[in-house]
Amino acid sequence: MSAIDVFILLAFIVYSISAGLRNREIASQSLEEYFLAGRTLKGWQAGISMAATQFAADTPLLVTGLVATSGIFALWRLWIYAIAFLMMGFLLAPSWRRARVLTDAELTELRYGSRAAAPLRAIKAVYFGLIFNCAVLAMVLLAATRIAEPFLHWNQWLPAGIFDPLSHAIQWAGVPFTVTDVASADVWIRSTNNLISIGVIVLVTMFYSTTGGLRSVVATDIVQFGIAMIATLLFTIFVVRRAGGFSGIRSALETSFSHGGTFSDMSLDQLLAFTPSRAKDASFAVLAVLGLQWLVQMNADGTGYLAQRSMACRSDADAKIAAVVFTFAQVFLRSLLWIPLALGLLVLFPPDATLSAEGFSARREFTYVRGIAEVLPNGLKGLMLAGMLAALASTLDTHLNWGASYLSNDIYKRFICETWQRRQPSQRNLVWVARGSNALILVLSLLLVPMLGSVQTAWKISLMLGAGMGVMLVLRWLWWRINAWGELAAIASSLVLAPVLLFTLDGSDNEALRLLLMAFGSTLAGITASLVAGPDPREKLEAFYERAHPPGFWGPVANGIGTEAARASVRKLWRGILTIALASFSMFSLLVGFGSWLASSPPPTWFPHAELWRFAVLAVGFALLPIWLRLAFANPERQSLARDAC
Repeated sequence: MSAIDVFILLAFIVYSISAGLRNREIASQSLEEYFLAGRTLKGWQAGISMAATQFAADTPLLVTGLVATSGIFALWRLWIYAIAFLMMGFLLAPSWRRARVLTDAELTELRYGSRAAAPLRAIKAVYFGLIFNCAVLAMVLLAATRIAEPFLHWNQWLPAGIFDPLSHAIQWAGVPFTVTDVASADVWIRSTNNLISIGVIVLVTMFYSTTGGLRSVVATDIVQFGIAMIATLLFTIFVVRRAGGFSGIRSALETSFSHGGTFSDMSLDQLLAFTPSRAKDASFAVLAVLGLQWLVQMNADGTGYLAQRSMACRSDADAKIAAVVFTFAQVFLRSLLWIPLALGLLVLFPPDATLSAEGFSARREFTYVRGIAEVLPNGLKGLMLAGMLAALASTLDTHLNWGASYLSNDIYKRFICETWQRRQPSQRNLVWVARGSNALILVLSLLLVPMLGSVQTAWKISLMLGAGMGVMLVLRWLWWRINAWGELAAIASSLVLAPVLLFTLDGSDNEALRLLLMAFGSTLAGITASLVAGPDPREKLEAFYERAHPPGFWGPVANGIGTEAARASVRKLWRGILTIALASFSMFSLLVGFGSWLASSPPPTWFPHAELWRFAVLAVGFALLPIWLRLAFANPERQSLARDAC
């Protein structure tokens, strides 16, 4: 690394630390200031912060590997979540904000009135705050070693008196911190370098997220996202130019395929296809999962840091703006950079036909880091590395802040102080517990990193559990009959079905079928349990309805308040569904149109002409823009009042 590369990295670290110091006083006032920034975020700030979190350092590596192994169509596994993002913004974000809770676990006791509500809140706080959160952070920290290992050579920079004792300690523990060949002679040097790199990144991230709370997280996220996007744009330009431009990439790929080049047994059309008719793997089960994946996942209703950002917005309109900005940046903007980048890397670093399927995927993912090292000049290399580390930090800071909210608000405040000790803790005391919770989550995550082989299985199970919980999380907003017993039944059935399905339907080929069966079985169990247990007390449901104004089928509850309220809930639901459908179709049309042009992708088999296909989908995407924007941001309640006045 050159001096200018080091300067760029140091400047990023200094800014991040200063953001924590600037906001430490106001963040110390209360949990609402610490975790929700006093509910003062502007829409674009919340949206960019969410996009920065999901930029994650390992995501571009994943995209590079997916394109090489399964073609561009495989990216729909990531793009389809746009529907959930838009549903959160256009349908559920106003209700999240009006509920005025700090966490989704706290919502449990606001929404439900049975004895099962408190245990359900505790289960969610432990699962989301510790188990799931720490597993995600461990995966992210391991991915950081792939980025840092080729660039951060601490053994060359640190005195031997500091480096050697650390290296000896790691060698004594016998736990290699490296994703490359663990049998090589320098495995312990690379492991020590990686551990120091992770330590520096973690300490800086924990400092500003712990001291300044969500304000610091969002402030750094915005800069981090800007750095990551600018660096990725420049990286894409350099890779595409080195590969011969867009036309040169297409020509090189055609030549490779004509000479029998291996791309996981794909044809060129399968590699470049955006639509299922030409895709490599587009079976009915795969398409069914793609169509439902946004719904059968544990963040389906925004549960987690997405809801946190929505609740931190200053108004309902800002929450909707956040969803639009997030979806545009996350699905549209990033993809238009990553698609030509992934194709260019295929040309610059041709695949090795001798590798196994697993080795092929890992090697293709690593070409992203290899491209940074071999293609970019000094200065831009430092900017790109800063961008990757910024993406890593934006994921770390959000998960630390979000996870700490469960431990401080739902476990310490609700169960330790209020239930066990029967006292009300002070706000400053809660903030200090929150700061300590950051450190606890981080330590647990670091302990999981060396055991990641076993965590991989746990990660698959967590995805299965998410498929079993997603539909119920959405239904609790839309249907008054859902209760805490239903959610507990869905969780219990997921715990039973996950190992059964993983054992009986083993292998990646059955992944789609496993998720569908999990979603169906757990949702059926949840709805059945809700109906058998009976509805929650009417006064509890009416209090929740008056506070949150949820959309959907709340007729018997809303009728107790007024007939017009019941009709308004149903109108809000159908209007939201229409807006989501039009916005999703518009966004996907623009993505396919521009993406097909950049990648020279073929049209569907049923459409005769590629250029006409791109023009058609772009025209549809642009034509729908003013329609769904008007539906999303018009005020139907104000319009209804005007009609009534007439």
